[in-house]
Amino acid sequence: MRAYHIHVEGIVQGVGFRPFVYRIAHEHDLRGYVKNLGDAGVEIVVEGKEEKVKAFLRDLREKAPPLARVERINVKEIPFQGFDRFYIEKSSNGGEGGDSIIPPDVSICDDCLRELFDPTDKRYMYPFIVCTNCGPRFTIIEDLPYDRVNTTMREFDMCDYCESEYRDPLNRRYHAEPVCCPVCGPSYRLYTNDGKEITGDPLKKAAKLIDKGYIVAIKGIGGIHIACDATNEEVVKELRKRILRPQQPFAIMAKDLETVESFAIVSDVEREELTSYRKPILALRKKEPFPLPEALAPGLPTIGVMLPYAGTHYILFHYSKSPVYVMTSANYPGMPMVIDNDRAFEELKDLADYFLLHNRKILNRTDDSVIRFVDGKRAVIRRSRGFVPLPIDIPFEYSGLAVGAELMNAFGMVKGSRVYPSQYIGNTSKVEVLEFMRSAIAHFKKILRVKGFDLVVADLHPLYNTTKLAMEIAEDENAEFIQVQHHYAHIASVMAENNLDEIVGIAVDGVGYGSDGNTWGGEVLYLSYEDVERLAHISYYSLPGGDLASYYPLRALVGILSKLYGVEEVKEIIERHCPKAIENLRYGKVEFNVILNQLAREINVGYASSTGRVLDAMAVLLNVAYRRTYEGEPAMKLEGIALKGKNDLGFSIPIEGEELKVEELFEQVLESKANPADIAYSVHLALGRAFGEVAVEKAKEFGVKNIGISGGVAYNELIVKTIRKIVEGNGLRFYSTYEVPRGDNGTNVGQAFLGGLYLEGYLSKEDLIL
Repeated sequence: MRAYHIHVEGIVQGVGFRPFVYRIAHEHDLRGYVKNLGDAGVEIVVEGKEEKVKAFLRDLREKAPPLARVERINVKEIPFQGFDRFYIEKSSNGGEGGDSIIPPDVSICDDCLRELFDPTDKRYMYPFIVCTNCGPRFTIIEDLPYDRVNTTMREFDMCDYCESEYRDPLNRRYHAEPVCCPVCGPSYRLYTNDGKEITGDPLKKAAKLIDKGYIVAIKGIGGIHIACDATNEEVVKELRKRILRPQQPFAIMAKDLETVESFAIVSDVEREELTSYRKPILALRKKEPFPLPEALAPGLPTIGVMLPYAGTHYILFHYSKSPVYVMTSANYPGMPMVIDNDRAFEELKDLADYFLLHNRKILNRTDDSVIRFVDGKRAVIRRSRGFVPLPIDIPFEYSGLAVGAELMNAFGMVKGSRVYPSQYIGNTSKVEVLEFMRSAIAHFKKILRVKGFDLVVADLHPLYNTTKLAMEIAEDENAEFIQVQHHYAHIASVMAENNLDEIVGIAVDGVGYGSDGNTWGGEVLYLSYEDVERLAHISYYSLPGGDLASYYPLRALVGILSKLYGVEEVKEIIERHCPKAIENLRYGKVEFNVILNQLAREINVGYASSTGRVLDAMAVLLNVAYRRTYEGEPAMKLEGIALKGKNDLGFSIPIEGEELKVEELFEQVLESKANPADIAYSVHLALGRAFGEVAVEKAKEFGVKNIGISGGVAYNELIVKTIRKIVEGNGLRFYSTYEVPRGDNGTNVGQAFLGGLYLEGYLSKEDLIL
């Protein structure tokens, strides 16, 4: 008889790991115990015949529960103690510096879904039905170990029935911390928007109200959604007016996969993602003709769709005639999603007609994740529910904080050799969002058992609120503080996820503060453990009014055209080709003349190499979009037109030295007589070819085999596919990120990676900002 101590690290809490260990120990006739160590993982002691222990260890690695992720197993022989049975021991708080990973929130499993609609089941039509394999995790956890007392479920005492399941190691609800039933668990109430409760079945009545055209606020797992009938064009338009989102696409929730396929094109990989335990919002190509209201996603080729992921959603659809709901976060533009019942009535009374609210506290606000497939590969746009707080491995060990960018913000906390990206935070230029970020940082620090920081990393932009917050935290923590140029962080995120030691990176996005004080966003960079270099970029063009150009892209168009023509000629071109752009300025012709005067006299004029602003300007020239009412709008609408194009017109972008002369692309467009779809299509191909060819040339010059792309434009199907084909056609390897967001939501990972390079002595502070 032999005895062994086994220490397991990974996602081993809240996923049924201990009952799994209990079962396989009994199957192999072993004695001993299994114990949760909080942040330090799971401890197992087994005693028995050696061949039985070997079989047990094999099952431990190969047969773990579906949501578990066994990352490390340390085994050592210990003295035989003579246990009389195998049992599950009470959890402890574990040791310092452990590396257990908290699981993310998981959509309802098939077993629970069957029980939900079984009239003989105790939890029939009970929206909070869960088991070890599904339900909320991150949104309800306050501390480790992941036991009920450390979650918001501690406010609900289990009844005898639920406790009997909770205590039975052979039951799939064994230590399912949110386990409950109608007798002892949370419950929903339905209210009018002035706070009066409506009697009767709250979910059934809410479904009927949605069918009648009312707008209902629904509290879910990670926050409150605003829901309405997505098939009713008038109510969709009314919601747009109320929520102050004239153009931004709404996320919708469809009853089932068959419903999704009635209005969207779904590939095999998209179907797999859509039905995964994450149940993200997935940007799918619309079918043509599109049978749902165009007001759901005006001017876009895609529609953001998710499937039900909680009992609440399935019950609502069960009672509803509509197979599709708008299901968008309950917040006004730029503000955090509402999670508290009291604040819901205060902040959303003019937005929702009715409120369907439950009495379980949401501890950690978590938006729905958003994903798009680009060139057949997953591209995460917003990494939140279903992903957080799963980590990204990096090849450096330290304790730190990377605060990310300003828009689409998420921070990353570094512990050991892992970055733990936070849930989606949002636009931190808003005070309320910045306060949310502060509280989320404090919570991550608590649940990850991070006592202090060695390093705090921020963006180079001096006016970002995140930069100021990072400086404050570094001072409080007595930690080193460094800043990292925005696009270096984008490309470093590709290195981090793909475990690369050098890369030629194409950083393409809207704005990023450049090392020379200009606005970058069309960069070809070299990054390695020992060097950072800017190799090429879009040639600088004027941005009259600076940041105003991001909202009124006519300003960028004027700036680009001024490189080719005089001010009067620019005026004539705009008036001839896109006069509506002038009408869409805030002050019309008066403002247009001011812009031209600014340009002529070089007053309040910035300079940019931004790919995003180039695409925005082209959207104006082709009369696709004139204003930006949400992030990326003109460029996204231009891509929508481009995807309808069929003929490559052979546009090209000359490359002179280190500069891509995009202004000459505009000259070619002005001379073209082709239809807007073919022009837009050809513009995208020209940009892809220019970046791809420069990157390949530089990679060969530097002897680098890896080329990668990141930034907001890395979600563009045509540009990414064109670059990949050129890279691979030259025998080089093409990379992007598939777990880390390519846009600003993922810069924290790149910042953390570069922070590790700094602490290891590979790169200096100056290297990261020059």
